[in-house]
Amino acid sequence: MDDDSLSSTTINASITQNQIAVIGNGSWATALIKIILDNSDGHVTWWMRDSDTAEYIQCHGHNPKYLSSVEFDTQRITTTSDIHQAFAASEIVILAVPSAFLHTVLSSVELPLNKIYVSAIKGIEPNSKQVIAEYLKQSHNIQLDQVVLISGPCHAEEVALEKLSYLTVSGFNSAWVNLIANILKGKFIKVSTTQDLIGAEYAAVLKNIYAIGSGIAHGLGYGDNFQAIYVSAAIREMKSFLHEIHQDERDVKEAAYLGDLLVTCYSQFSRNRSFGNMLGKGYSVKSAQLEMNMIAEGYYATDLIYQIAKSMNFKMPIIEAIHQVVYQNAIPRKVFKKLSEEELE
Repeated sequence: MDDDSLSSTTINASITQNQIAVIGNGSWATALIKIILDNSDGHVTWWMRDSDTAEYIQCHGHNPKYLSSVEFDTQRITTTSDIHQAFAASEIVILAVPSAFLHTVLSSVELPLNKIYVSAIKGIEPNSKQVIAEYLKQSHNIQLDQVVLISGPCHAEEVALEKLSYLTVSGFNSAWVNLIANILKGKFIKVSTTQDLIGAEYAAVLKNIYAIGSGIAHGLGYGDNFQAIYVSAAIREMKSFLHEIHQDERDVKEAAYLGDLLVTCYSQFSRNRSFGNMLGKGYSVKSAQLEMNMIAEGYYATDLIYQIAKSMNFKMPIIEAIHQVVYQNAIPRKVFKKLSEEELE
């Protein structure tokens, strides 16, 4: 696809990195604001639903709920619980709320067409069953070339610790991709870019589901040898699905695909792996969800990807196995015994 032909006529060509809105208050939103303030001169308008938390951050310079060790220059952030204020004050809007809540968050505002929209959401919007770029186009008339994706491999906790971290910025419009990449890259943040917006979005969704499976296996007592075979099979399944859903030139060995899959399946910071680990140890889905204080995006994505694959008559043995455990109340040990004996070869 020719990115020059995709240049949006609705966006001011002189758009800068100076005014940025971040929509969301979780650990990833908090980490992204740290990255932006560390590596650019931009001012951030930070929207969150809870007005008390907004006032606290503006007063004390840190998020009391997530990554509380990260301190912010309050002269460069404006916190608000008024989403209209956040949109009005920005040229670039970064969406960093859980996918399950995105439609509700955006339902009270008409999205301006003259902005760049950056998805930092690693999930599918459940009402439309679409990745975020497609949802924004269908539900809010935001053209695909106005949307940029931020994906990993990167955990918010390592950003907070200023450990060397890697981001992938994806989008059809190379000018906007490069602009966002320049805002993010810094001493501890390395950034790569790709035009595979839709493929990278689905990869970010799939890796969370596969991480649940990795956690289930760990909870059941499977070792590193099994995990290696499991992840190898997962990347092959991902490659086949991505080709089926959106045919494009891509190398699944690159960071946005294999890299993000590896870190999500193996890291101690992966909430999806932690969720799966509890299921493998015998927790019910509801008990595991209550135990966690953060949302595991893979929970919602599992059923949505399962339904998409089913509608396409496309076989995904690993996704089907995880769906049996998460949504069909199947016994994890029996499911993974069958998976290991019949599918992971």
